[in-house]
Amino acid sequence: MAGKIYHRERYLEKVRPFYTSDLIKVITGIRRCGKSCLMLSVIEELMQSGVHAKDIIYLNLDKRGYRSVKTPERLEAEIECNLKDEDFKYLFIDEIQNVRGFEEVINGFREEGRFSIFVTGSNSYLLSGELVTKLTGRYIEIDMFTLSFSEYLEMKAFLGKATSDTNQEFNEYLLYGGFPQSLELDDVESKTTYIQNVVTQIVEKDIKGRRKIRNLDVFDRVMTYVINNYGSPTSLSNIVEYFKNVERVHIKRTTLANYIKLLENAKVIYKCPRFDMKSRRSLRSEEKYYLADLGIYYARNTDVRINHGSALENVLFIQLKTRGYAVSVGRIGKLECDFIVRKRKSYSYIQVSMTIVEKTVEDREYQPFSFIKDNYPQYLFTLDPLLQRRDGVTHLNLRSFLEEDGELSID
Repeated sequence: MAGKIYHRERYLEKVRPFYTSDLIKVITGIRRCGKSCLMLSVIEELMQSGVHAKDIIYLNLDKRGYRSVKTPERLEAEIECNLKDEDFKYLFIDEIQNVRGFEEVINGFREEGRFSIFVTGSNSYLLSGELVTKLTGRYIEIDMFTLSFSEYLEMKAFLGKATSDTNQEFNEYLLYGGFPQSLELDDVESKTTYIQNVVTQIVEKDIKGRRKIRNLDVFDRVMTYVINNYGSPTSLSNIVEYFKNVERVHIKRTTLANYIKLLENAKVIYKCPRFDMKSRRSLRSEEKYYLADLGIYYARNTDVRINHGSALENVLFIQLKTRGYAVSVGRIGKLECDFIVRKRKSYSYIQVSMTIVEKTVEDREYQPFSFIKDNYPQYLFTLDPLLQRRDGVTHLNLRSFLEEDGELSID
């Protein structure tokens, strides 16, 4: 392992309890979010704890020397040739989707009882029915995201990069996102090119490489539409009408739904369903979709202005997902609550706004809270430096909350 590795503690905390477990550790997340580095971080920790190098097997199937490993037989042979004795082994396989039918091989080693297995790979494949069917109950999923704002600041310091004031750093984070390798690039053009290439790789390898798409132009238009309208209510019927009347493109509702699902499976976007607060039931209409990383929007658009409404919702949504919360858009009659956050049987209610300096905006943001009759916590996130106390709602500065890697009081 050449060079120092930035250890992402929040994910190490999730995987540490399973270091010696026979459950297969499946690390998922958008391409280039840091899955391979998490594996290398685990290896470093194991070696520091006294695990001998001979008991650690690491295969990166995208690297030269392993690219011919395409069949279950070759994969099994490659693992076997790395076994030096009968001691307990830690097996790490990167980009395992390169091997068709890998599940049976991995499960075979798991059943021997002397392997702790970690795998990463293309999300659209690892989350397919094959993994679920063949390894049901035998694996755990560690879902990774690109850098949170607190990690973004920590990694810049780790890399020895100069930082400006926190407000400026936050604006850059909203614009360029948190793909780890992009932090190593200093100029805007290089960052943009890098993120564009990441998106291209996702489309070519994780989507088109696994699923036959008959009309690539229409798929690209759908992807552009969803990315450009992140954080907005999404209705399949409305999108079909938009393409028919504006783009002059006819697309079937089922085709549109399949295209959006492909983007979900590749973890380019995450669905935020609607939740009716009166019936306590999820609604199937007009979900919202948020981007895995805001840099995706910037890399595909020439407009460098930040839409703070959607961007602030997006970064908070991802922060909450990394904390393991179930996040929904709340509906209270005709009103909408930006987020209902659930963990176990407890709830929190959240509104997000850039500012509430104007009284009309303040009243609008507080209005949904007035219709909530239970006693679960209520939060208002803004970028205002001065926080207020009103109607029992906790008013927090979003930038500070993210910088401190904040946690909700939800229990």
